[in-house]
Amino acid sequence: MRQILLLPLVALLAAAPASAQQKHDSDAPINFGADHIELQDKANRAILTGNVSVKQAELTLNSARMTVAYTGQVVDGSPQVSRLDAAGNVVVTRPDQTARSQYAIYDLNARTILMIGDVTLTQGSNVTHSQRLTLNLAQAQPHATLSGGRVTGTFSVPKRN
Repeated sequence: MRQILLLPLVALLAAAPASAQQKHDSDAPINFGADHIELQDKANRAILTGNVSVKQAELTLNSARMTVAYTGQVVDGSPQVSRLDAAGNVVVTRPDQTARSQYAIYDLNARTILMIGDVTLTQGSNVTHSQRLTLNLAQAQPHATLSGGRVTGTFSVPKRN
């Protein structure tokens, strides 16, 4: 399996506005919307379907379907979410960055999002493609690693005199 750390893309992220450089607040509340919800309390999960949209701080995750796993613990009247599994036209949006795939797993404890299947990562005019993308939300500066098969893409070149 080939793996590539997108150093040029990370360098571009570092030069992004200050709001894009801040570490993601994975402790922020998670707001969601969907056409339908099925609560499966005995299994400690909820199934969201139809135009699913989840927002946490400046991160948005959209998909056709999502399974929300929670620990069973309730704090201040809310279950403690541990993982989001998204499927179908998955789109993760952060300031100045959009990633698309067929599936995604947001592990709130590890503070990572693993995207799988026909992944496209876009920032400005820079576009990369792969089969897997790991977004590490715990780092102060955004960090993305693409892997799985051949990694391809296009980087923009600044205008020169």
